[in-house]
Amino acid sequence: MPQPRADVNGLLIVDKPGLPRSADPAAWPKLPTSHDIVQRVRRLSGQRRIGHTGTLDPMAGGVLVLCLGIATRLVEYYQGHDKRYLAEITLGAETDTYDALGAVTNQQPVPDLDSQRIEAVLRAFTGEIEQKPPIYSALKQDGESLHRKARRGEAVEVAARPVTIYSLELVTWTPPARLLVRVHCSAGTYVRSLAHDLGVALGTCAHLSYLRREAVGNFVEQNAHTLDEIEDAAKRNELTALLRAAGDALDLPAVVLDVAGAERIGHGQKVWLDLPTRPTGDLIQAHDDHAQLLGILRILQRAENGVGALCKAEKWLAPHLDQVHLS
Repeated sequence: MPQPRADVNGLLIVDKPGLPRSADPAAWPKLPTSHDIVQRVRRLSGQRRIGHTGTLDPMAGGVLVLCLGIATRLVEYYQGHDKRYLAEITLGAETDTYDALGAVTNQQPVPDLDSQRIEAVLRAFTGEIEQKPPIYSALKQDGESLHRKARRGEAVEVAARPVTIYSLELVTWTPPARLLVRVHCSAGTYVRSLAHDLGVALGTCAHLSYLRREAVGNFVEQNAHTLDEIEDAAKRNELTALLRAAGDALDLPAVVLDVAGAERIGHGQKVWLDLPTRPTGDLIQAHDDHAQLLGILRILQRAENGVGALCKAEKWLAPHLDQVHLS
């Protein structure tokens, strides 16, 4: 058993195992939840403070971004990243969870479809759409998860909300009932609901039979680590070698601070910085000379000359960092 390391800080990109395509869920071993992954990494690293930037359903595999230690203070800035998925949708059967792990609640014949008809329907689902999340979800209502209410048999009303489907591409169509699609969507999109709604639009019903998250923002599956790789690294006391720096791949512009600016911001003061193109209200990253993240700043006011911007810390990490390089 590796020695615990309570000083582990950074981002761990995990390749979560999921249900393989065309697998029978009843014959497959119990799949780990996102919470199970967090608990396992806690045990391996000794770091109690771990959060994720967006759950994956038990059936789903692929990229799960974990924030460890001081990186947990950045979770909210990563949660808004767009997502990319490879999804298989099976037509003709609907389940209560909208995926392959649920109980079948409806069956309908599948009309005679071809790729052209399917692609036309997919195009209608691109852009900003209104989507109703599945009742079996982690969303909370009156302080309790919807899936808990649903499992008790309570009536659950879920309001539709806007999400954005940036692209929806048909990869393969396997008649009579399986289509494989690639989805690029905004945070908060439920691919299970997308599968359900596509089934209705195609004149039948449907459920999600396979899902793999290929990317979260700039974090891609090729750079994710399997649980076995993480376990092996922990046994060699090399888990920190798998970590990305806190703040890595944040989709925010960056500015380098000098000593005086960093000290003033660290003490809660406002500082004028040269930021000619960023509007009031924008967030920016503050770095030291070695590109290490010091914190997240918000622009409060623009100078009359259009170059300077008055900034204040929104999240300040510098007091928690072992080494800060300032000139």
